[in-house]
Amino acid sequence: MLLNPLCPFGAARVLALKATVVLLLTLLIKAKVRITAFSALGIVLLLLQTLLVLAAGGALGLLAGAAGLYALQQRRMATA
Repeated sequence: MLLNPLCPFGAARVLALKATVVLLLTLLIKAKVRITAFSALGIVLLLLQTLLVLAAGGALGLLAGAAGLYALQQRRMATA
């Protein structure tokens, strides 16, 4: 049986392909984890923004109501 002199190169090529596949799978998993993490962060920031808008709207509504009551009270005092 004759040994193929190019056999070590073939083995090296197969090992290089395996290493490339492992590297690409690692990068894919890393990207998936990153996307998930930043997606969760985006959801948290969206909830925070929504709560701040609702709080600001409530504060402005309360301020407008207080200003209306103050104006009504001033009008009653002026007519009395």
